[in-house]
Formats: sequence, C-alpha cells, structure tokens
Amino acid sequence: MSKLRAGFSLTELLITIAIMGILVSVGYPAYTSYIASAARASAQSDLMAVAAGMERFKASNFTYSGAAQGGGDTGSPAFFNDWSPSSEPEVNKKYELDIASVSASGTSYVLTATPVTGTASAGDGTLYYYSDGRKAWDSNANGSISSSEYCWVC
Repeated sequence: MSKLRAGFSLTELLITIAIMGILVSVGYPAYTSYIASAARASAQSDLMAVAAGMERFKASNFTYSGAAQGGGDTGSPAFFNDWSPSSEPEVNKKYELDIASVSASGTSYVLTATPVTGTASAGDGTLYYYSDGRKAWDSNANGSISSSEYCWVC
C-alpha cells in the first residue's frame, strides 16, 4: 500500500501567497480610486441639491444674500446640511458643503464641496459649482482652477 500525502508543500504555499500579493497590489489602488470616485459623485449630487436650494432661497428673498447659516453670505447653507444626507450619517461625511461666496449685488454665488481630512476623499480636490451653471474640479488639488478643470469628469 502506498501512503497518500496530505496538505501543501512550502513551495506551493509560497507561490499562492505571491500570487495573492500581486492581485492585492493591483486591486487595492483600483478599489481606493473607486471609493474616492463614488464619494465625489455623491458630493456632486449634493452640490446640485444645494444649488436648487439657492434658487428656492432667491425665489423667496429675491437675492442669494443671507442664504448661509446665521443669515451670512458664506459658510454652510441655512437650508441644507453641510454633509451628504443621501449617502450616510454626518460622522462619516466625506465632503464639507459650503457657500464660498455671494456677489455684492446678491445675484450670483459659488458653492464648494471640500474633501474632509482623514477620509478616502482627502487630497481629491475641491468641487465648485457657479450660479451660471459652470462646474469645476480642482483635480490636482493645487488650490486653483485651470481652464482644463472646468468640468466634473476631467
């Protein structure tokens, strides 16, 4: 009678671990990129909701001035939370939503979605929405918008 060997040899185990390491090293960056992209899409949706809120505010008040919390022109919108209620609880927010500026005449505004430090979105660059419909994404996170960054999918 012959004896049957059970189990794996050390070489087989090392080859399996090496293959798994290669798969993880290729898959993890793609996964983190997907997570950041999903959070950015949620922030874009939320910016559009804030823009709709700004239009409702102007329809009621005939100006964009005073739309921020406390009646100010900048900061968190008074009519909308500064996080994404559509996706998850506030403690898990990925972007801060703010009214960045309102013109002196109260006829135009700029909204921003800034990535929260310590999240997968950190360093992803700020999203901008302008009252004239322009959209921008500081994709290289350098603090300024170049002509090629006036879109959300660049």
